[in-house]
Amino acid sequence: MTNKYCSALTFNVRRHTPELIAPATPTPRELKPLSDIDDQAGLQHLIPTIHFHRRNPNMGNKDPASVIRDALAKVLVFYYPLAGRIKEGHGKKLMVDCTGEGVLFIEAEADVTLEEFGKTLHPPFPCTEKFLCDVPGSGGIIGSPLVQIQVTRLLCGGFIFTARIYHIICDGTGAAQFLMALGEMAQGAVEPSVLPVWQRELLKARDPPRVTFPHPEYDDVVDTEDNVMAMGEMADTSFFFGPAEMSALRRFVPKNLKTCTTFEVITACLWRCRTIALQPDPEHDVRLMFFVNARGMFDPPIPVGYYGNCIVIPCVVSKAKDLCNKPFSHALELVMEGKSRVTKEYVRSTMDLMVVKGRPSFKTSSTYIVSNLTRVGFNKVNFGWGEPLYAGLPNDDEDLPGVYSSYMPSTNDNGEFGIVARIALPISTMEKFVNELNIMLK
Repeated sequence: MTNKYCSALTFNVRRHTPELIAPATPTPRELKPLSDIDDQAGLQHLIPTIHFHRRNPNMGNKDPASVIRDALAKVLVFYYPLAGRIKEGHGKKLMVDCTGEGVLFIEAEADVTLEEFGKTLHPPFPCTEKFLCDVPGSGGIIGSPLVQIQVTRLLCGGFIFTARIYHIICDGTGAAQFLMALGEMAQGAVEPSVLPVWQRELLKARDPPRVTFPHPEYDDVVDTEDNVMAMGEMADTSFFFGPAEMSALRRFVPKNLKTCTTFEVITACLWRCRTIALQPDPEHDVRLMFFVNARGMFDPPIPVGYYGNCIVIPCVVSKAKDLCNKPFSHALELVMEGKSRVTKEYVRSTMDLMVVKGRPSFKTSSTYIVSNLTRVGFNKVNFGWGEPLYAGLPNDDEDLPGVYSSYMPSTNDNGEFGIVARIALPISTMEKFVNELNIMLK
């Protein structure tokens, strides 16, 4: 169920000189404002993804770094805003200056094989920072490359691909769409099968703005001593939920909630077990937030190919004592209610709130945040060497340790398909969490 890497696995990575890869042909020079979902403060950071690819004899002596570098120049002709730079306009409104300067690219070699990472690839991964493109001076959002890619060749002939993309430019679905297009161009396509759509004006606040829903996700929250980020050294691990685990969890679902989804069941389970393990003050409020893709909420729908942020982050709240002591259905009902709250009007209300409150960040105190990336398609990105053995977010978030969990599609050691959920907690509470989870699973 759990996956823990031995810290004894060490290796060296030799990086080549960083390059800027510009579009292969001239692209329009223009200013493109971001949407009022895109440029909120909570999204002004990089999304990292990591992809493990095995050696493919059919690719002969082709070098993955060279293939991907060439494909990057070609795909940026279509995704040319990604080759630009962020500028700040009136009222701190962010926009892309389509300069065509390019994205950051590094090729590298590591003296390690895929086999040394273990039979089944689940996060956390050792020495992740060695695989992520990180060049001094490329960290600030204004004027920095919007995409940073590293391709690391391994001793076994496989390679590790990583990308860091600024969240204000695209959500998980948009990032996966771009990487899928990059893979198609690497395999010889002349254009992406899904052409990119900018149209950020579709998610622009109303004039005048009308906040029609409560949005506790952006409300100021009293910082309590229960803050997980202040509880010392973290343990980062992952948990696999396949057919057996889901069957066990669904035994706790009452008949009136049988329509719940796999996501809702896992999220309610982890939120409840995590809260019990952290032992907050019983009278304190604990919060759960999760990203919801709102593309299908609109009529007409957001166009296929839209790669900007089209997500909202509903928040549900419970007294800690209720979450810990009431039946599992209490947590499950809250998750289902929060998800059902997301409508077109809820998304519009969120955009209007951004304008009214000056694009605030969502609040993280006493909060557990879940990102469900099981369907976005990172695991389908193919540069010609086949689909990755694992693809998704790497390890725990450096800025908010212990706050986020991500869900990715994966398999276990028996080859069963399921969902791997990565979670980090203080070492002192991880054992309690595992015990609570085992009670539900057994």
